[in-house]
Amino acid sequence: MAETNVLPLPASTPAFSPAPGGGDERAQAEALARRYHTEFVDLKNFKIQHELLRTVPVELMFRYNFVPIEQMDGALAIAVSDPSRLMVLDEIAGLLGARIVARVATLSQITDLLKKTEQSQRVLDEASEGLTFDVVTGDDNPDENISIEKLTSDAEEINPIIRLVDTTIFTALERRASDIHIESYDDSVHVKYRIDGVLQEAMAPIAREHHATILGRIKIMSELDIAEKRVPQDGRFRVRYKGRLIDFRVSIMPTVHGENAVLRVLDKESMSEKFSNLTLDVVGFAEDDLRRFRRYIREPYGMVLVTGPTGSGKTTTLYAALNEIKSDEDKIITIEDPVEYQIRGITQIPVNEKKGLTFARGLRSILRHDPDKILVGEIRDQETAQIAINSALTGHLVFTTVHANNVVDVLGRFLNMGVEAYNFVSALNCILAQRLVRTICEYCARPVRPSDEELLASGLEPDEWRSFEFREGLGCMECGGTGYRGRTAIHELLDLSDNIREIILAKKPTSEIRREAQKEGMSFLRESALDRVRRGFTTLKEINKVTFIEASR
Repeated sequence: MAETNVLPLPASTPAFSPAPGGGDERAQAEALARRYHTEFVDLKNFKIQHELLRTVPVELMFRYNFVPIEQMDGALAIAVSDPSRLMVLDEIAGLLGARIVARVATLSQITDLLKKTEQSQRVLDEASEGLTFDVVTGDDNPDENISIEKLTSDAEEINPIIRLVDTTIFTALERRASDIHIESYDDSVHVKYRIDGVLQEAMAPIAREHHATILGRIKIMSELDIAEKRVPQDGRFRVRYKGRLIDFRVSIMPTVHGENAVLRVLDKESMSEKFSNLTLDVVGFAEDDLRRFRRYIREPYGMVLVTGPTGSGKTTTLYAALNEIKSDEDKIITIEDPVEYQIRGITQIPVNEKKGLTFARGLRSILRHDPDKILVGEIRDQETAQIAINSALTGHLVFTTVHANNVVDVLGRFLNMGVEAYNFVSALNCILAQRLVRTICEYCARPVRPSDEELLASGLEPDEWRSFEFREGLGCMECGGTGYRGRTAIHELLDLSDNIREIILAKKPTSEIRREAQKEGMSFLRESALDRVRRGFTTLKEINKVTFIEASR
């Protein structure tokens, strides 16, 4: 039994879990109940109070695996699998604003209860309040709105599934998700959101028997073949939500347990508004890197190369650069796959492989349109690389991206494509490598002091960092219990100085390039990440996920 104030749980702490050790689960639960002087409840035959269930936020039950079972005088009785987790009980009490009385049930019974279709339906009931969007179909008639109910008006029996899919989409938009993942397992279907680059469970697992209907609903919305279940399919649909149009790019993939779906959220109108005022100031550059990068994007010609994995914010950085340098005196043309966000005053061309419009072919045509500055969405092959380099050498400023781990790997990537080394290094102005790290939620941030072991594991010298006050988010309703809200970028910027050009042309090892770059004042990704930790933007745990840990010297 606990009556407490809010004491949020660190994001790394898992939900309630069964006690360690083997043996019968019920016997373990009963033993825990006796040990902590609380009552054991058998949820298998327990009569759930559905009105009581509706008073508890459904996300809390899913996150911490508990079920409310009785409302008493000034207290709420809940069933948990481990009553020893007092911090978790404290947080639940604080978030619900009620005194909590813990009772013990088996984890499997709690999980089964949350998996029931009725519970999935509760998710729909809560999130459907204020759910207003229409599916918009037909490129030829964009003004025609087709309501969701109209699409399947003859399928009355699957209305709950229609509401499940609708609510999943609605909640994803409300929670700033970039992707929706629908994954099929042998006994259930899991729905996850990617928020700030990390997957999070959207709701309790859904019963396996609803899998085909959920995927069928998504296929109807995307105008895909419902009968085809053996090959991948790609489609898209558009919804009107809060007065603006939002595109969803859909990918269906068959797996051993049935089809999986990933829905990429493309909020073009909202992002186009943000991108119209986007500058490099908000991308997250260190002051010195920002000053140097601004100098390179204003050069009269040459190539500005941005590298990093998928989803590392390369496109955002390039759009911000274009926004800063665009003017009525210059013609800027981009070729992208796809054009995700539109910028006023810039000519943007989408790649269309099916119709034969590749990066290389489009780039050749762009050069006949008298551009001053060109953005090539990605260099994937030797032909595109060669045309882009030649464009940079003949008086154009070329912005482009390539997939590589760091600035030094980019050099090897291009040379392995068969590009002439002299032309490549002559064309290059700079190479920028980028990653995104999650930023600490300001609503639940608190100071922490890691142990010496944790500092050593992160490659830090304890004597140097022991007195430093780190920050981390505990996890709250604002950040969905993760402790993070939003992301910022970390960078390493390589200047193509004469010394570095000579090292590259001499085909010396990459370690020499790194040493020379360090002598010339270059900060590597790990140093940029540690700078964000020093400034209280992110955590050691987060930067260890996205950068290599280097041993302290």
